[in-house]
Amino acid sequence: MRVLSQADMNFWRENGYVIVRKAVAQENVDAVVDTIWRFMEMDRDDPESWYHAPQGEFGMAELSRSGMVELYHHQSLWDNRQHPRVYGAFVDIWETEKLWVTIDRVNLNPPARADWDFQGFVHWDIDTSLRPLPVGVQGVLALVDVEAGEGGLQVLPGFHRLFDDWVKTQPADRDPWKPDISGFELVGVEMRAGDLVIWNSMLPHGTSRNSSDKPRLAQYISMFPAPEDEALRQERVNSWRERTPRTGPAFPGDPRRWEIEHGVTAELTPLGEKLLGLEDW
Repeated sequence: MRVLSQADMNFWRENGYVIVRKAVAQENVDAVVDTIWRFMEMDRDDPESWYHAPQGEFGMAELSRSGMVELYHHQSLWDNRQHPRVYGAFVDIWETEKLWVTIDRVNLNPPARADWDFQGFVHWDIDTSLRPLPVGVQGVLALVDVEAGEGGLQVLPGFHRLFDDWVKTQPADRDPWKPDISGFELVGVEMRAGDLVIWNSMLPHGTSRNSSDKPRLAQYISMFPAPEDEALRQERVNSWRERTPRTGPAFPGDPRRWEIEHGVTAELTPLGEKLLGLEDW
């Protein structure tokens, strides 16, 4: 194994998630943090500025105040996506070197207050009505220290092992994207800046309510086995080259077109070129 220990892998199999400590250096963290504040046109030292969001309208109401930031292609984000330690952790999980990295966004979840009280939510990002069940993993890189209840990731540990029995107790018209978690206890994943958490996509999860006095900042990063899909490969390369966002109801895009009109296409390392699909494995 490249990054994870045997104890890490045992924890992963049992709980469905694992934390990679110090996945990237502090300078990598600082670069993304600076970029987020600049992109959001907010002052990190002025709490009153944290509650305006120059973003588009989300097609999913639960995301509207969850802190999702429509930033995808800055060099600092790509530096973390192509970081060897981050890549190595996903190689250990997938047991293959031939991976593509997700082109995902970042998060700035401010403290809850009377006029901005995001309650948190729990969901799946895969359709759990499909058979066979989709196989996937997700990940998020902490950009600040975060304790439970401070706006970070919350999960139901071990639910991936219980799903087959649990689903038999559910109504036929259950929502395959939003589980009924009655009787289960959510766990807030505590992390330090630079830590990466990877979780099985079968775990119910979500961003929690931020009951602290500081914003939670994070970068979403995951990887998956590179498919033989030329159309998808070209779509990914074009997105990187032209700095375009993901599409869909959960991804409204930046109405200012900041990255498209003012950004610079990120430089990729040889590893990054393969993780994008620009070069073959």
